[in-house]
Amino acid sequence: MIVCNFLYICLLFYEKEEEGGYRFADKSRGIMDSEFVFWIIIIFLSADFIIEKVLDALNIRDMSPCLPEKLKGIYDEKEYERFQNYKRETHRFNRVSSAFSFIVLIIFFSAGGFGWYNAWVVGITDKILLQTLLFMLGLAVVSTLLEMPFDWYATFRIEEKYGFNKMTGKTWGWDALKGFFLSLLIGGIILTAVVEVYRGTGTYFWYYAWGIISFFSLFMALFYSRLIVPLFNKQIPLEAGSLRDKIENFARRTGFKLKNIYVIDGSKRSTKANAYFTGFGPEKRVVLYDTLIKELTEEEIVAVLAHEIGHYRKHHTVQFMLASILQTGIMLWLFSLLVNEPALSEALGGERVYFQLGLVAFVLLYTPVSMLIGLFMNAWSRKNEYEADAFAVGQGVAKDLISGLKKISVKALSNLTPHPWYEFVYYSHPSLLKRIAAIERRSSSG
Repeated sequence: MIVCNFLYICLLFYEKEEEGGYRFADKSRGIMDSEFVFWIIIIFLSADFIIEKVLDALNIRDMSPCLPEKLKGIYDEKEYERFQNYKRETHRFNRVSSAFSFIVLIIFFSAGGFGWYNAWVVGITDKILLQTLLFMLGLAVVSTLLEMPFDWYATFRIEEKYGFNKMTGKTWGWDALKGFFLSLLIGGIILTAVVEVYRGTGTYFWYYAWGIISFFSLFMALFYSRLIVPLFNKQIPLEAGSLRDKIENFARRTGFKLKNIYVIDGSKRSTKANAYFTGFGPEKRVVLYDTLIKELTEEEIVAVLAHEIGHYRKHHTVQFMLASILQTGIMLWLFSLLVNEPALSEALGGERVYFQLGLVAFVLLYTPVSMLIGLFMNAWSRKNEYEADAFAVGQGVAKDLISGLKKISVKALSNLTPHPWYEFVYYSHPSLLKRIAAIERRSSSG
Protein backbone atom coordinates (compact mmCIF):
# COMPACT_ATOMS: atom_id res chain seq x y z
CA MET A 1 0.00 0.00 0.00
CA ILE A 2 2.88 2.40 0.74
CA VAL A 3 4.34 1.65 -2.69
CA CYS A 4 0.93 2.24 -4.30
CA ASN A 5 0.65 5.62 -2.62
CA PHE A 6 4.14 6.59 -3.74
CA LEU A 7 3.39 5.59 -7.34
CA TYR A 8 0.10 7.46 -7.14
CA ILE A 9 1.78 10.68 -5.98
CA CYS A 10 4.37 10.36 -8.74
CA LEU A 11 1.72 9.76 -11.40
CA LEU A 12 -0.12 12.90 -10.37
CA PHE A 13 2.72 14.88 -11.93
CA TYR A 14 3.23 12.83 -15.10
CA GLU A 15 1.12 12.17 -18.14
CA LYS A 16 1.40 10.04 -21.25
CA GLU A 17 2.63 11.47 -24.53
CA GLU A 18 0.91 10.49 -27.77
CA GLU A 19 3.98 8.70 -29.16
CA GLY A 20 4.73 6.91 -25.87
CA GLY A 21 6.88 7.69 -22.86
CA TYR A 22 6.22 10.16 -20.09
CA ARG A 23 6.86 13.78 -19.28
CA PHE A 24 5.95 16.25 -16.56
CA ALA A 25 2.33 17.24 -16.73
CA ASP A 26 1.24 20.48 -18.27
CA LYS A 27 -0.50 22.17 -15.34
CA SER A 28 -2.59 24.32 -17.67
CA ARG A 29 -4.27 21.14 -18.93
CA GLY A 30 -4.62 19.51 -15.53
CA ILE A 31 -2.07 17.52 -13.59
CA MET A 32 -3.32 14.06 -14.55
CA ASP A 33 -4.12 12.01 -17.59
CA SER A 34 -7.46 10.20 -17.68
CA GLU A 35 -5.95 6.92 -18.88
CA PHE A 36 -3.56 6.94 -15.95
CA VAL A 37 -6.38 7.61 -13.53
CA PHE A 38 -8.38 4.77 -15.07
CA TRP A 39 -5.58 2.24 -14.58
CA ILE A 40 -4.67 3.55 -11.13
CA ILE A 41 -8.27 2.93 -10.03
CA ILE A 42 -8.19 -0.58 -11.49
CA ILE A 43 -4.90 -1.32 -9.72
CA PHE A 44 -6.08 0.07 -6.39
CA LEU A 45 -9.37 -1.81 -6.44
CA SER A 46 -7.66 -5.04 -7.47
CA ALA A 47 -4.90 -4.70 -4.87
CA ASP A 48 -7.44 -4.03 -2.13
CA PHE A 49 -9.48 -7.08 -3.15
CA ILE A 50 -6.44 -9.38 -3.40
CA ILE A 51 -5.01 -8.29 -0.05
CA GLU A 52 -8.37 -8.84 1.63
CA LYS A 53 -8.71 -12.35 0.13
CA VAL A 54 -5.13 -13.33 1.02
CA LEU A 55 -5.60 -12.23 4.63
CA ASP A 56 -8.93 -14.05 4.83
CA ALA A 57 -7.31 -17.23 3.55
CA LEU A 58 -4.43 -16.96 6.04
CA ASN A 59 -6.89 -16.42 8.85
CA ILE A 60 -8.90 -19.53 7.98
CA ARG A 61 -5.79 -21.63 7.37
CA ASP A 62 -4.50 -20.82 10.85
CA MET A 63 -7.48 -22.44 12.57
CA SER A 64 -6.45 -25.66 14.27
CA PRO A 65 -8.79 -28.68 13.86
CA CYS A 66 -8.15 -29.60 17.50
CA LEU A 67 -8.91 -27.44 20.49
CA PRO A 68 -5.63 -25.66 21.36
CA GLU A 69 -4.44 -25.99 24.95
CA LYS A 70 -4.77 -22.26 25.58
CA LEU A 71 -8.48 -22.37 24.65
CA LYS A 72 -9.40 -25.09 27.11
CA GLY A 73 -11.65 -23.63 29.75
CA ILE A 74 -13.02 -21.14 27.22
CA TYR A 75 -14.38 -23.49 24.56
CA ASP A 76 -15.33 -27.13 24.98
CA GLU A 77 -14.62 -29.53 22.11
CA LYS A 78 -18.15 -29.45 20.72
CA GLU A 79 -18.43 -25.66 20.90
CA TYR A 80 -15.02 -25.26 19.27
CA GLU A 81 -16.09 -27.49 16.37
CA ARG A 82 -19.22 -25.35 15.99
CA PHE A 83 -17.08 -22.22 15.97
CA GLN A 84 -14.86 -23.61 13.20
CA ASN A 85 -17.82 -24.66 11.06
CA TYR A 86 -19.36 -21.20 11.47
CA LYS A 87 -16.15 -19.40 10.54
CA ARG A 88 -15.50 -21.58 7.49
CA GLU A 89 -19.03 -21.22 6.18
CA THR A 90 -18.96 -17.46 6.76
CA HIS A 91 -15.59 -17.29 5.00
CA ARG A 92 -16.88 -19.15 1.94
CA PHE A 93 -19.97 -16.97 1.76
CA ASN A 94 -18.02 -13.72 2.14
CA ARG A 95 -15.61 -14.86 -0.55
CA VAL A 96 -18.49 -15.29 -2.99
CA SER A 97 -20.30 -12.05 -2.05
CA SER A 98 -17.16 -9.88 -2.14
CA ALA A 99 -16.05 -11.43 -5.45
CA PHE A 100 -19.46 -10.68 -6.92
CA SER A 101 -19.30 -7.04 -5.76
CA PHE A 102 -15.75 -6.65 -7.06
CA ILE A 103 -16.54 -8.13 -10.48
CA VAL A 104 -19.69 -6.02 -10.90
CA LEU A 105 -17.81 -2.84 -10.00
CA ILE A 106 -14.88 -3.61 -12.32
CA ILE A 107 -17.15 -4.48 -15.26
CA PHE A 108 -19.36 -1.42 -14.72
CA PHE A 109 -16.33 0.86 -14.41
CA SER A 110 -14.39 -0.65 -17.33
CA ALA A 111 -17.43 -0.63 -19.64
CA GLY A 112 -17.99 3.09 -19.04
CA GLY A 113 -21.09 2.56 -16.94
CA PHE A 114 -20.46 5.61 -14.78
CA GLY A 115 -20.12 7.78 -17.87
CA TRP A 116 -23.25 6.36 -19.48
CA TYR A 117 -25.30 6.85 -16.35
CA ASN A 118 -23.94 10.37 -15.86
CA ALA A 119 -24.89 11.30 -19.43
CA TRP A 120 -28.44 10.13 -18.72
CA VAL A 121 -28.57 12.18 -15.50
CA VAL A 122 -27.14 15.29 -17.20
CA GLY A 123 -29.79 14.93 -19.90
CA ILE A 124 -32.49 15.27 -17.24
CA THR A 125 -31.19 18.41 -15.48
CA ASP A 126 -28.38 20.92 -15.82
CA LYS A 127 -28.38 21.81 -12.10
CA ILE A 128 -25.23 20.58 -10.33
CA LEU A 129 -27.06 19.82 -7.09
CA LEU A 130 -29.83 17.83 -8.77
CA GLN A 131 -27.31 16.02 -10.98
CA THR A 132 -25.27 14.96 -7.96
CA LEU A 133 -28.24 13.88 -5.87
CA LEU A 134 -29.83 11.92 -8.70
CA PHE A 135 -26.53 10.32 -9.66
CA MET A 136 -25.80 9.17 -6.10
CA LEU A 137 -29.41 8.06 -5.57
CA GLY A 138 -29.20 5.71 -8.53
CA LEU A 139 -25.93 4.21 -7.34
CA ALA A 140 -27.37 3.75 -3.84
CA VAL A 141 -30.50 2.00 -5.16
CA VAL A 142 -28.57 -0.39 -7.39
CA SER A 143 -25.99 -1.13 -4.70
CA THR A 144 -28.71 -1.87 -2.15
CA LEU A 145 -30.62 -4.16 -4.52
CA LEU A 146 -27.46 -6.11 -5.31
CA GLU A 147 -26.54 -6.50 -1.64
CA MET A 148 -29.96 -7.50 -0.31
CA PRO A 149 -29.95 -11.15 -1.49
CA PHE A 150 -26.56 -11.70 0.16
CA ASP A 151 -27.70 -10.03 3.37
CA TRP A 152 -30.86 -12.17 3.40
CA TYR A 153 -28.87 -15.38 2.92
CA ALA A 154 -26.35 -14.46 5.63
CA THR A 155 -29.18 -13.70 8.07
CA PHE A 156 -31.66 -16.48 7.37
CA ARG A 157 -29.31 -19.25 6.33
CA ILE A 158 -25.96 -18.87 8.07
CA GLU A 159 -26.82 -16.86 11.19
CA GLU A 160 -30.00 -18.84 11.74
CA LYS A 161 -28.24 -22.16 11.17
CA TYR A 162 -25.88 -21.43 14.06
CA GLY A 163 -28.56 -20.08 16.35
CA PHE A 164 -27.81 -16.34 16.13
CA ASN A 165 -30.68 -14.95 14.10
CA LYS A 166 -33.92 -14.03 15.84
CA MET A 167 -35.33 -11.79 13.12
CA THR A 168 -38.48 -12.51 11.19
CA GLY A 169 -38.73 -11.74 7.50
CA LYS A 170 -40.90 -8.76 8.35
CA THR A 171 -38.34 -7.31 10.78
CA TRP A 172 -35.55 -7.82 8.26
CA GLY A 173 -37.55 -6.11 5.54
CA TRP A 174 -38.49 -3.13 7.70
CA ASP A 175 -34.88 -2.78 8.88
CA ALA A 176 -33.66 -2.74 5.29
CA LEU A 177 -36.30 -0.20 4.24
CA LYS A 178 -35.76 2.12 7.20
CA GLY A 179 -31.98 1.85 6.93
CA PHE A 180 -32.09 2.69 3.22
CA PHE A 181 -34.30 5.78 3.60
CA LEU A 182 -32.40 6.95 6.66
CA SER A 183 -29.15 6.70 4.71
CA LEU A 184 -30.70 8.62 1.84
CA LEU A 185 -31.94 11.34 4.20
CA ILE A 186 -28.68 11.81 6.08
CA GLY A 187 -26.52 11.34 3.00
CA GLY A 188 -28.71 13.70 1.01
CA ILE A 189 -28.48 16.43 3.63
CA ILE A 190 -24.69 16.19 3.85
CA LEU A 191 -24.25 15.95 0.08
CA THR A 192 -26.52 18.94 -0.49
CA ALA A 193 -24.50 21.00 1.98
CA VAL A 194 -21.19 20.01 0.35
CA VAL A 195 -22.40 20.77 -3.19
CA GLU A 196 -23.89 24.11 -2.18
CA VAL A 197 -20.73 25.32 -0.46
CA TYR A 198 -18.74 24.05 -3.46
CA ARG A 199 -20.88 26.16 -5.77
CA GLY A 200 -20.83 29.18 -3.49
CA THR A 201 -17.25 29.34 -2.21
CA GLY A 202 -15.09 27.78 -4.92
CA THR A 203 -11.57 26.58 -4.13
CA TYR A 204 -11.88 26.74 -0.36
CA PHE A 205 -15.21 24.99 -0.14
CA TRP A 206 -13.59 22.21 1.87
CA TYR A 207 -13.25 24.54 4.91
CA TYR A 208 -16.99 25.06 5.08
CA ALA A 209 -17.79 21.44 4.22
CA TRP A 210 -15.43 20.32 6.98
CA GLY A 211 -17.21 22.55 9.49
CA ILE A 212 -20.66 21.33 8.46
CA ILE A 213 -19.73 17.64 8.57
CA SER A 214 -17.87 18.05 11.88
CA PHE A 215 -20.91 19.72 13.44
CA PHE A 216 -23.16 16.96 12.14
CA SER A 217 -20.80 14.27 13.50
CA LEU A 218 -20.82 15.84 16.95
CA PHE A 219 -24.59 16.16 16.85
CA MET A 220 -24.99 12.49 15.95
CA ALA A 221 -22.53 11.44 18.66
CA LEU A 222 -24.69 13.27 21.19
CA PHE A 223 -28.14 12.27 20.01
CA TYR A 224 -27.70 9.02 18.05
CA SER A 225 -29.17 6.87 20.80
CA ARG A 226 -32.06 9.27 21.32
CA LEU A 227 -32.95 9.86 17.65
CA ILE A 228 -31.75 6.92 15.52
CA VAL A 229 -31.80 3.83 17.74
CA PRO A 230 -35.56 4.09 18.52
CA LEU A 231 -36.26 3.66 14.80
CA PHE A 232 -34.96 0.09 15.06
CA ASN A 233 -35.04 -0.94 18.71
CA LYS A 234 -36.87 -0.24 21.94
CA GLN A 235 -34.85 1.26 24.77
CA ILE A 236 -36.31 1.24 28.25
CA PRO A 237 -34.70 2.48 31.47
CA LEU A 238 -33.11 -0.30 33.51
CA GLU A 239 -35.55 -1.03 36.28
CA ALA A 240 -34.64 -0.39 39.90
CA GLY A 241 -32.97 -3.34 41.54
CA SER A 242 -29.69 -5.00 42.34
CA LEU A 243 -28.05 -4.55 38.92
CA ARG A 244 -28.90 -0.86 38.65
CA ASP A 245 -27.68 -0.26 42.22
CA LYS A 246 -24.37 -1.97 41.47
CA ILE A 247 -23.84 0.01 38.28
CA GLU A 248 -24.67 3.33 39.94
CA ASN A 249 -22.53 2.56 43.00
CA PHE A 250 -19.58 1.66 40.79
CA ALA A 251 -20.02 4.82 38.71
CA ARG A 252 -20.06 6.98 41.85
CA ARG A 253 -17.00 5.19 43.24
CA THR A 254 -15.04 5.96 40.09
CA GLY A 255 -16.26 9.56 39.85
CA PHE A 256 -18.28 8.89 36.70
CA LYS A 257 -21.54 10.81 36.54
CA LEU A 258 -24.21 8.51 35.18
CA LYS A 259 -27.98 8.89 35.18
CA ASN A 260 -29.17 7.21 32.00
CA ILE A 261 -29.02 3.40 32.01
CA TYR A 262 -31.09 1.69 29.32
CA VAL A 263 -31.87 -1.84 28.17
CA ILE A 264 -32.20 -2.46 24.43
CA ASP A 265 -34.13 -5.37 22.93
CA GLY A 266 -31.17 -6.88 21.09
CA SER A 267 -32.75 -10.34 21.32
CA LYS A 268 -35.25 -9.13 18.73
CA ARG A 269 -32.56 -9.69 16.11
CA SER A 270 -29.73 -11.78 17.50
CA THR A 271 -28.54 -13.88 20.44
CA LYS A 272 -25.21 -12.02 20.49
CA ALA A 273 -24.58 -9.91 23.61
CA ASN A 274 -23.27 -6.37 23.75
CA ALA A 275 -23.16 -3.14 25.75
CA TYR A 276 -22.01 0.36 24.90
CA PHE A 277 -21.78 3.96 26.03
CA THR A 278 -23.00 6.76 23.82
CA GLY A 279 -23.18 10.55 23.96
CA PHE A 280 -21.32 13.16 25.98
CA GLY A 281 -22.05 15.21 29.08
CA PRO A 282 -25.69 15.06 30.19
CA GLU A 283 -26.54 13.04 27.05
CA LYS A 284 -24.23 10.12 27.84
CA ARG A 285 -25.96 6.87 28.57
CA VAL A 286 -25.23 3.19 29.17
CA VAL A 287 -27.06 0.82 26.85
CA LEU A 288 -27.21 -2.86 27.83
CA TYR A 289 -28.46 -5.52 25.45
CA ASP A 290 -31.07 -7.74 27.06
CA THR A 291 -28.99 -10.70 25.85
CA LEU A 292 -26.06 -9.41 27.91
CA ILE A 293 -28.19 -9.26 31.05
CA LYS A 294 -29.34 -12.82 30.38
CA GLU A 295 -25.87 -14.29 29.76
CA LEU A 296 -23.65 -12.47 32.29
CA THR A 297 -23.78 -12.19 36.05
CA GLU A 298 -24.34 -8.75 37.57
CA GLU A 299 -20.68 -8.60 38.64
CA GLU A 300 -19.53 -9.42 35.11
CA ILE A 301 -21.78 -6.72 33.65
CA VAL A 302 -20.33 -4.16 36.06
CA ALA A 303 -16.82 -5.28 35.06
CA VAL A 304 -17.61 -4.88 31.34
CA LEU A 305 -19.00 -1.41 32.04
CA ALA A 306 -15.86 -0.63 34.07
CA HIS A 307 -13.91 -1.16 30.85
CA GLU A 308 -16.20 1.27 29.03
CA ILE A 309 -15.88 3.83 31.82
CA GLY A 310 -12.13 3.43 31.42
CA HIS A 311 -12.44 4.71 27.85
CA TYR A 312 -14.15 7.86 29.14
CA ARG A 313 -11.72 8.37 31.99
CA LYS A 314 -8.78 8.02 29.58
CA HIS A 315 -10.49 10.44 27.16
CA HIS A 316 -10.40 7.86 24.36
CA THR A 317 -13.87 8.77 23.11
CA VAL A 318 -13.02 12.45 22.67
CA GLN A 319 -9.64 11.64 21.16
CA PHE A 320 -11.20 9.35 18.56
CA MET A 321 -13.82 11.94 17.74
CA LEU A 322 -11.12 14.58 17.16
CA ALA A 323 -9.08 12.13 15.10
CA SER A 324 -12.12 11.35 12.98
CA ILE A 325 -12.76 15.07 12.42
CA LEU A 326 -9.11 15.57 11.44
CA GLN A 327 -9.32 12.63 9.04
CA THR A 328 -12.42 14.14 7.45
CA GLY A 329 -10.60 17.45 7.03
CA ILE A 330 -7.64 15.80 5.31
CA MET A 331 -9.95 13.88 2.98
CA LEU A 332 -11.92 16.99 2.05
CA TRP A 333 -8.73 18.97 1.45
CA LEU A 334 -7.41 16.29 -0.91
CA PHE A 335 -10.79 16.18 -2.62
CA SER A 336 -10.70 19.96 -3.12
CA LEU A 337 -7.34 19.62 -4.90
CA LEU A 338 -8.63 17.01 -7.35
CA VAL A 339 -12.36 17.56 -7.86
CA ASN A 340 -11.85 20.01 -10.74
CA GLU A 341 -9.32 17.79 -12.51
CA PRO A 342 -10.79 16.82 -15.90
CA ALA A 343 -8.94 13.48 -15.78
CA LEU A 344 -11.05 12.23 -12.86
CA SER A 345 -14.35 12.75 -14.66
CA GLU A 346 -12.90 11.57 -17.99
CA ALA A 347 -11.58 8.36 -16.42
CA LEU A 348 -15.17 7.52 -15.48
CA GLY A 349 -16.47 8.31 -18.97
CA GLY A 350 -17.37 11.99 -18.69
CA GLU A 351 -16.47 14.38 -21.48
CA ARG A 352 -15.69 17.22 -19.05
CA VAL A 353 -15.56 17.99 -15.33
CA TYR A 354 -18.60 16.80 -13.38
CA PHE A 355 -18.73 17.11 -9.60
CA GLN A 356 -20.47 13.76 -9.17
CA LEU A 357 -17.97 11.88 -11.34
CA GLY A 358 -15.07 13.57 -9.60
CA LEU A 359 -16.52 12.54 -6.26
CA VAL A 360 -16.83 8.87 -7.24
CA ALA A 361 -13.35 8.79 -8.81
CA PHE A 362 -11.85 10.37 -5.71
CA VAL A 363 -13.51 7.82 -3.42
CA LEU A 364 -12.04 5.01 -5.52
CA LEU A 365 -8.59 6.63 -5.57
CA TYR A 366 -8.75 7.19 -1.82
CA THR A 367 -8.84 3.42 -1.15
CA PRO A 368 -5.14 2.94 -0.23
CA VAL A 369 -5.07 6.14 1.81
CA SER A 370 -8.12 4.96 3.72
CA MET A 371 -6.47 1.59 4.35
CA LEU A 372 -3.31 3.20 5.71
CA ILE A 373 -5.33 5.43 8.02
CA GLY A 374 -7.34 2.37 9.05
CA LEU A 375 -4.15 0.53 10.03
CA PHE A 376 -3.13 3.42 12.27
CA MET A 377 -6.60 3.83 13.79
CA ASN A 378 -6.90 0.11 14.54
CA ALA A 379 -3.48 0.00 16.17
CA TRP A 380 -4.43 3.03 18.28
CA SER A 381 -7.77 1.46 19.16
CA ARG A 382 -6.10 -1.77 20.31
CA LYS A 383 -3.78 0.26 22.53
CA ASN A 384 -6.79 2.04 24.04
CA GLU A 385 -8.53 -1.27 24.69
CA TYR A 386 -5.58 -2.42 26.78
CA GLU A 387 -5.67 0.87 28.70
CA ALA A 388 -9.41 0.55 29.37
CA ASP A 389 -8.87 -3.02 30.57
CA ALA A 390 -6.09 -1.76 32.86
CA PHE A 391 -8.47 0.82 34.32
CA ALA A 392 -11.01 -1.91 35.07
CA VAL A 393 -8.31 -4.06 36.67
CA GLY A 394 -7.39 -1.10 38.87
CA GLN A 395 -10.97 -1.11 40.16
CA GLY A 396 -10.60 -4.71 41.36
CA VAL A 397 -12.82 -6.39 38.76
CA ALA A 398 -10.19 -8.35 36.80
CA LYS A 399 -11.67 -11.78 37.48
CA ASP A 400 -15.21 -10.76 36.52
CA LEU A 401 -13.95 -8.91 33.45
CA ILE A 402 -12.15 -12.01 32.17
CA SER A 403 -15.13 -14.28 32.73
CA GLY A 404 -17.48 -11.74 31.12
CA LEU A 405 -15.28 -11.34 28.05
CA LYS A 406 -15.05 -15.12 27.69
CA LYS A 407 -18.82 -15.51 27.72
CA ILE A 408 -19.35 -12.71 25.19
CA SER A 409 -16.70 -14.09 22.82
CA VAL A 410 -17.87 -17.70 23.00
CA LYS A 411 -21.52 -16.70 22.59
CA ALA A 412 -20.60 -14.79 19.42
CA LEU A 413 -18.30 -17.59 18.18
CA SER A 414 -15.46 -15.04 17.97
CA ASN A 415 -12.11 -16.10 16.54
CA LEU A 416 -9.76 -16.29 19.51
CA THR A 417 -6.65 -17.13 17.47
CA PRO A 418 -6.67 -14.85 14.39
CA HIS A 419 -3.69 -14.77 12.07
CA PRO A 420 -1.33 -11.95 13.20
CA TRP A 421 -1.51 -10.13 9.86
CA TYR A 422 -5.30 -10.34 9.79
CA GLU A 423 -5.49 -9.03 13.34
CA PHE A 424 -3.06 -6.21 12.52
CA VAL A 425 -5.08 -5.03 9.53
CA TYR A 426 -8.68 -5.52 10.65
CA TYR A 427 -8.97 -5.84 14.43
CA SER A 428 -9.89 -2.72 16.40
CA HIS A 429 -9.75 -4.83 19.60
CA PRO A 430 -6.98 -7.22 20.64
CA SER A 431 -7.91 -10.87 20.41
CA LEU A 432 -9.43 -12.32 23.59
CA LEU A 433 -6.40 -14.40 24.59
CA LYS A 434 -4.12 -11.36 24.35
CA ARG A 435 -6.53 -9.30 26.45
CA ILE A 436 -6.77 -12.02 29.09
CA ALA A 437 -2.97 -12.33 29.26
CA ALA A 438 -2.60 -8.54 29.66
CA ILE A 439 -5.31 -8.41 32.34
CA GLU A 440 -3.67 -11.24 34.28
CA ARG A 441 -0.24 -9.59 34.07
CA ARG A 442 -1.67 -6.28 35.22
CA SER A 443 -3.63 -7.93 38.03
CA SER A 444 -0.65 -9.91 39.34
CA SER A 445 1.70 -6.90 39.22
CA GLY A 446 -0.84 -4.56 40.82
